[in-house]
Amino acid sequence: MTFELRLLLAVVTSFILSMVLAPPVIKMTKKFKASQSILEYVDNHKGKEGTPTMGGMIFLVSMSVTSFIFCGFKSKFLLVGIGITLGYGLLGFLDDFLKIKFRHNEGLKAYQKIIGQLGIAVIVTVFAYKYSYIGSVVNIPFTDIEFDMGWWYIPFTLLIFIATTNAVNLTDGIDGLAGSVTGIYTGIFTLIAVVLCIRLEGDVILRDETASLGVMSASLFGALLGFLWFNSNPAKIFMGDTGSLALGGAVSVLAVFTKNPFLIPMIGIMYMLSCISVIIQVLYFKLTNGKRVFKMAPYHHHLQYKGYTENKIVTFYSIVTLLFGLTALVSTVIGR
Repeated sequence: MTFELRLLLAVVTSFILSMVLAPPVIKMTKKFKASQSILEYVDNHKGKEGTPTMGGMIFLVSMSVTSFIFCGFKSKFLLVGIGITLGYGLLGFLDDFLKIKFRHNEGLKAYQKIIGQLGIAVIVTVFAYKYSYIGSVVNIPFTDIEFDMGWWYIPFTLLIFIATTNAVNLTDGIDGLAGSVTGIYTGIFTLIAVVLCIRLEGDVILRDETASLGVMSASLFGALLGFLWFNSNPAKIFMGDTGSLALGGAVSVLAVFTKNPFLIPMIGIMYMLSCISVIIQVLYFKLTNGKRVFKMAPYHHHLQYKGYTENKIVTFYSIVTLLFGLTALVSTVIGR
């Protein structure tokens, strides 16, 4: 079976699994009243009160099962990658569980969540740094330059995981947004994996490891397509932090393990927008005694208050992600 055929079958299989899993998960979460508490100041979301959450379980199970079906358990990249993704998903699950149990929108304390994120980031960073096929080397987009960061690689990679998981989490604010953006991200990265595997034809071990990441990316892409059937506006289930933190972990793993961390702000440009808009809003609010740059942050909520519909915002975010994603794909083709 060719690599390209495996990727296609992975997409289809994970999509079907996601579609099959979603109805019973929705039924189960409703039965246990695992519903999302809506923030009082998000007026546009009052009608969403009671929508079940923790839907990230749907695409995480679909992705994991499909990846192992088409890759087995031999790939270190795949085992660690899925393990890290599920680790972030478990942290998000705990956060969601506490929100549901105490019926408010605060689960884990901010410092508790950061400690958990950092702990998982340390594990994956040490693996990447110690594993000879990754080491401390990163690729520079649009060039054939491989830059050895030395020991700076450790704090740099820790920052990537912390920043990206939080940025994806912030992007999960309206129906279908984080799922659509990450779906395009993983679709683009699946194509990037094909390019990298062609280039690594002479290095069998690294090619196979990279191929396993391609299968993981394709599996997540298909699983998110299935999930979006139930998560698009009006959503029947939210992904919750169970899903958004896990997606941040997966996005980081795919980039770091292929030595392409600088592709994250390119393909994930809308994640960065969410994160930067919050930082600007908070800093400006504190420096000007309560004035605001945006009507509300993250930026997608600002657009809502400007009168844009959720579907329009999702379309806008998806188009921009696709354009920057194709740019990243071109950078990989002409670079290393």
